[in-house]
Order: sequence, then structure tokens, then C-alpha cells
Amino acid sequence: MTHIARYRAHSAVHYGILASDGTLDRIVGEPYAGLVRTGVHDRLQDVELLCPLERPRIFGVGFNYAAHVKETGQALPTRPAMFMKPDSAAIGPDQPIVYPREASRVDYECELAIVIGKPGRRIPEDQADAHILGFTCANDVSERPIQFDEMKSGCLLIGKGFDSFCPLGPVIAVGLNHGNLQIMTRLNGQTRQKSNTANLVFSVPKLVSYVSQAITLRAGDVIITGTPEGIGPMVPGDVVEIEIEGIGILRNTVQAEA
Repeated sequence: MTHIARYRAHSAVHYGILASDGTLDRIVGEPYAGLVRTGVHDRLQDVELLCPLERPRIFGVGFNYAAHVKETGQALPTRPAMFMKPDSAAIGPDQPIVYPREASRVDYECELAIVIGKPGRRIPEDQADAHILGFTCANDVSERPIQFDEMKSGCLLIGKGFDSFCPLGPVIAVGLNHGNLQIMTRLNGQTRQKSNTANLVFSVPKLVSYVSQAITLRAGDVIITGTPEGIGPMVPGDVVEIEIEGIGILRNTVQAEA
């Protein structure tokens, strides 16, 4: 398995391959065209990890774990329940989740994020893996009262679309077996969500294929695959950690909007 990080070093942004000793081996350009090493190395402790994608299109999936569907009182969907988040929602590790002035309840949602590496449209399910660069952790942050009001009108944008409402990271894991990964959320050190990607209603290949029937997927697009049961609120001052087996820990604090 390979871990790819996007980071800032010496006032410039790079991608690099993360070694077990904490060394980052810089690559040429972005990782979609191949991992061509430059021969320059950086130390993890000397750099700032960034959101692993720059301004990604983010496709979201609701109600994709049966236990979560049950806790919300909804019916199990017969097709993926899709929405989008703006690219301004994407932030990286250790960047603050901003609790909006309008908010009265802001929830965490741990999710496996698919990172598209090869463009395509009408991708068959059995070819979906060839279009995936790798996977990262996501937190599908949601302002519930606004979200629920929107859903009454058959829409979904603002409740999930505030700036900073989609932390991603800390790295992109390449070569991961996405069908059987432990996934969890910790809030202030206490485990609040815990499940496995084997419990997805719609699988990773199904989601990639489904979105691509209508929309040409681009390299750098992200599909967040839904959250398991155990969702709950965060408040300013909280620390939330999303951990997925084989990827790592995405850590963010919650900060009140100035």
C-alpha cells in the first residue's frame, strides 16, 4: 500500500509518498499521471499537511449504512441518495471546522472517501476500480435543522455545504481493499461511531458507476460514501477524529465563527 500526502514545504505545495519513517518522497506534479519521484525528500515534522485534493468536486451519498438508515427512521433507499458539497467545504487535517453563526446543531459523520484518479463516463461496475486513485477519510459535517428543512422541500445544499464542512485526509491510501475496512469517529477521545465498509448498502464500485452514468468523473473528484450509525453533535472546543483502517486519523477541532 502507498500513502500519498499533499503538503506545504518552504512556501510551496507538493505531493509526496509517505514512508514508514516519516519521510516524504516528492513526486512530479499531481499523482494522477503516475508517481514519478523527484529525488527530493522532506520530513513529516517539517511540513504542513494539507487537504489531499485541491478544490475537489465532492459527491455525497446519504443513507448508505442500514443501521444509520434505521436510526434516522428513513426507508432503505432503492438507489443511491446523492447530493453535492461545494469545493469550499473541503479542508485538511488540523484545520478548524467552523461552527456557523446560524447553527444550532452541527453533527460529525465519518465516511470513506473515494478519490478518482482516471476520468470516465458510464463506467461499468467491474471497471470502477481502474478509475480510483485511492481513498481517504472524510467528515461529512452537517447542520441538522437547516438540512431537515431543506429535505422537506426535496433539496439538500446549505445544511451540508458551509465552508469547512468536509474535512479530508490525512493522506490518500493507494492499493487499499475498500470492501472491508474498520471506520470510526472519536469525539474528545470517546468512540461515537464504529462500523465496517462491508456494511455499505451501495458498494464503492456501484457508487462510481452510478455517478458516472450521468456525470463525467474527473481526476481529483471525491465521492464520500455515507456514514454509519452513531451520528451526533459537536460544539466549539470539541476535537473530532475520523479513523479508517489503512488510511490513518483525520483530526479537526471545532471553532465558533468569528
